[in-house]
Amino acid sequence: MSEPGVETVTGAAATIQFDGRRCIHARQCVLGEPGVFKANVQGPWIDPDAASAEALVRVAMNCPSGAIHVFRRDGGADEPATHVNTCTVRENGPLAVHATIELAGQAIGTRATLCRCGASKAKPYCDGSHVGAGFVASGEPPSADSAALAKRDGVLTITPYPNGPLGVAGPLEIVSGTGRTIDRVERTALCRCGHSARKPFCDGSHVRAGFTAP
Repeated sequence: MSEPGVETVTGAAATIQFDGRRCIHARQCVLGEPGVFKANVQGPWIDPDAASAEALVRVAMNCPSGAIHVFRRDGGADEPATHVNTCTVRENGPLAVHATIELAGQAIGTRATLCRCGASKAKPYCDGSHVGAGFVASGEPPSADSAALAKRDGVLTITPYPNGPLGVAGPLEIVSGTGRTIDRVERTALCRCGHSARKPFCDGSHVRAGFTAP
């Protein structure tokens, strides 16, 4: 039986797992494979047999939130691990992480969108609340002078500190919305209260703001 909020649909060549709790409605699925992910229909809306297993894996990899996972049943390779761990800073929006992610001690896959406005009701994940909250934060912060990382992949450990930032351990390239390198780090703290003056990094503002989050 699936977890609450998780829909699993099995086809001939692949199984699609959709976690509605993590979906940010980026629409890469309904635009990339509209025959598989059918928008605005009554009843079943996922048809894994409407595209090849390779196409299903591609659309899953384009889902920034990690709401979609594809598990092949035809002997082919599932989604590959990333070669470079990245965190993309979205304009007025969340942090989009692409890595082999261990979040709060749990392996969650290779993609996640994490709240940085402080308003999400699904913390540490983004739930789109930044729109209603009128959150404003650049997706193009200035670049730091950082050296190339000796290792660029591997497990990225993210720890949501209670009432505080996201602690990050592991190789990570932080990039702007247009793909420019902002910083290269092996350990840092990323703001998730929405108040830091040096976003995307934490500056301790969560204490003064009275930010609360598990």
